[in-house]
Amino acid sequence: MNIYENIIILNASLADEEIEAATGKIKDLITSSGGEVLKADVWGRKKLAYDIKKQKKGFYLLLLFKAPSTLIKKLEDYYRVFDPIIKYIVVRLRKKEMDAALQSISIVENPSTAGEKTEQKSEA
Repeated sequence: MNIYENIIILNASLADEEIEAATGKIKDLITSSGGEVLKADVWGRKKLAYDIKKQKKGFYLLLLFKAPSTLIKKLEDYYRVFDPIIKYIVVRLRKKEMDAALQSISIVENPSTAGEKTEQKSEA
């Protein structure tokens, strides 16, 4: 299985409950198709660089997941018809990028060990 990074821009005018429901549907689609969501990072509402579908703001969501390559076509087809999504991109990570992404996940999960490593470096 490959590791993918997926940035999704949802319609910012949606209520928080609707955004959580849309995020849940996307995660369910990934897990039900044999994938595993490694990290879900909510960036929140931000101003868009340019208007997309007459929207000036978007709600940004970053997903890092492990999935078979057949899931990506199914996921992109779903994004095209799912109304809350105004823009998306799915990128397969290469070996170096995978290592960096997995390392960032382990730092997020174990912040105490990350702090110990930096303290050890500064003492040396």
